[in-house]
This record gives sequence, C-alpha cells and structure tokens, in this order.
Amino acid sequence: MTSALHDWLTVTLGHAPLDLAPFERALTHGSQAAANYERLEFLGDRVLGLVMAEWLFELFPGEPEGALSKRLNALVTGAVCADVARGLGVAAQLRLGKQARDDGASDSDNVLGDVMEALIGALYLEAGLDGARRAIRKVWADRPSRQIAAPQHPKSALQEWAAAHNRKTPAYDVVERSGPHHAPRFRVKATLGTFAEAEAEGSSKQEAETAAAAALLAKLR
Repeated sequence: MTSALHDWLTVTLGHAPLDLAPFERALTHGSQAAANYERLEFLGDRVLGLVMAEWLFELFPGEPEGALSKRLNALVTGAVCADVARGLGVAAQLRLGKQARDDGASDSDNVLGDVMEALIGALYLEAGLDGARRAIRKVWADRPSRQIAAPQHPKSALQEWAAAHNRKTPAYDVVERSGPHHAPRFRVKATLGTFAEAEAEGSSKQEAETAAAAALLAKLR
C-alpha cells in the first residue's frame, strides 16, 4: 500500500515523496483518525491561491485586478478542486471511516476539494513553493486559459442586474440543510424582493447561493 501510494503520488503530482506521512494525513478523513487533512487543507488553500494568482498574472498581462480576481475565484472553488481530484483518482486513495464511506464521502465535493488542497499543503511542506507550483500547473492543466473573457460570478452578475433594473438587492436564505456532517447538502432560495426567486442546491452554503443566483439569472434573461 505504501509503495503503491508513493508511486501514485509520484505520477500524479510529479514529485516523489521523501516522507509519506504528510501525504497519508492529507488523504485521511476525520472519520478515520484525529490526525486528518484539515490543517493541511488550511495551508494548501493559501498556497493554491498564491500559485493561481501568480499564474493568472502571467497569462493575462493586460487584464485589470477585477478581471483577474474573477478568474481566480472561478478556479479555486471547492467544486473545481473536487473536479481536479476526481480526474486524478483521489477518491481511490482516501482513508475513510466505514460510516463516512457508506454515506458517500468518497464522492463528496466538500471532501474531495479539501483533500486536493491538503495534498497541495503536504507537497508545499516538502517541496516548497516551486514543487507546489509545478504540481498545480500540471493538474489544473489548461483550466486557467480556457475562457477568453474573465467569468462573471453569478452573485455579482445578479447584483448588477438588480441595480440596473431598480430592483431590491438579492437576498439568499437557506431553505434546507440535509446529509451527514462530512457531506452536507444545502438548498438556498435567491430572491429579488417579491419580484422573482429561484432555488438551487450545493455541497456548501456558498455553492448553493451561487447556483441559486445562476438559476435566477436564467429566469430573468
């Protein structure tokens, strides 16, 4: 198992680990052990943000801060991190307790996204910023350059629509929270006063709000 994990990490991240322990921790869910991925996820989140900001700064030399921020926010979401993790086969390497596995944690955006960031954190501790940069650029591949124009975040777009049409500021309310602690589901309603509303779900409150804003925009346009 240890040899297999070493080989997987070497191929996946482009770095042969000298010490497997941090990477094993990065793949360990709280249902399996107290020494889990949470602290490494905290670190990896910041490293990812820095590396992505640097990358976008290079890729789009003519864009202002606002456009770069939109690109950055779209590339470091939990959903994108989870998508990257799925493509790398992270789910098969997860260390989960039985209940978490039975509850579907291995396919949870929350879990996979956090673990992806934790792996970046573990890599940063061993290989420094250069190693983390190489790995992030490898696994994010062409994602940063796929969109010619900076994406507009649905919540920002909805707020701008409301202002342009003299409507109330968008409001977001959690309608329902379901699922286990490690893989929650949120249903959020987005409203523009009594003018219009839409509901959507997500694996986090923020994700559900974003989806609800997109759904409401689709109704309005």
